[in-house]
Amino acid sequence: MGMTEGDKKYSGSLNHAMIDGPEGHAAQEYANHFGEPGRDDITKVYIRQRYDGYTAENQQSWQTLYDRQMAYLPEHASEVYLRGARAINLVRDHIPYLEGPKSVNHFLAPLTGWQSRAVPGYLPAKAFFACLARREFPTTVVIRPKESLDYLPEPDIFHDIFGHVPLHADPVFADFLQTYGKAALLTDDPYHTERLARLFWFTVEFGLIREGGKVKLYGSGLISSPGESKHALTSDKVDRRPFDLDTVCDTGFEIDHYQPILYVLESFEQLRDAMNSYATRLIDSAGKTAVHA
Repeated sequence: MGMTEGDKKYSGSLNHAMIDGPEGHAAQEYANHFGEPGRDDITKVYIRQRYDGYTAENQQSWQTLYDRQMAYLPEHASEVYLRGARAINLVRDHIPYLEGPKSVNHFLAPLTGWQSRAVPGYLPAKAFFACLARREFPTTVVIRPKESLDYLPEPDIFHDIFGHVPLHADPVFADFLQTYGKAALLTDDPYHTERLARLFWFTVEFGLIREGGKVKLYGSGLISSPGESKHALTSDKVDRRPFDLDTVCDTGFEIDHYQPILYVLESFEQLRDAMNSYATRLIDSAGKTAVHA
């Protein structure tokens, strides 16, 4: 998962071999050039999960992380997230399967049509957006090593599946995310690309929502982080602001520390409707550009 150029690898990961080899390198190379002439088949950035590559220690990492977060999240995560986790049969016993009758995709597809698709690492923005526009979520298949359970700067399968995918079971959030992907594909304007990256950061990755009069977690960067999930809700160093799309899109962020600014939704409908409005602006802008070209 990701929107950053490059062929970054998990040098500290215990199962690095799962994303190495000809299949992984070919998929990453295609992703890095997606959108160029002859490079318009997004399915060529996907790889097999190669589930037998997970070690016993990898499975233990999943279980430890699952236990840590599920001790905290039932009281502090959005009910939409928790309901989604149950709906896709997210369990502690094993790293999730992406294919087959036990997979998260088996339970997710009938709900919203979304699927998680294995990728070899970071995807450039255009490839990432193309996946979302198809209701397919690029999913990193490696898992963080035992010595990095508390924090890993890159996404891993715990971040991507545990953090992101339960929300894909919600029809309102699912529609928002697909609209986001479609809208982002419409523009090559650096101004809008930067604004859309900020919107993703402050919602999908680090969003808060008010439910039942309490502020709850829903962003995957919060849901999947033992430290930052608590910091986001309890620290007096966090400025929790009401969500406003243009304000969010005007707010810069840094990735290498806990977030000092977070935005609070009143509902996922608010997010969906704001995204629809932004998409309409981009469509209108693209139409005017085409007319004047």
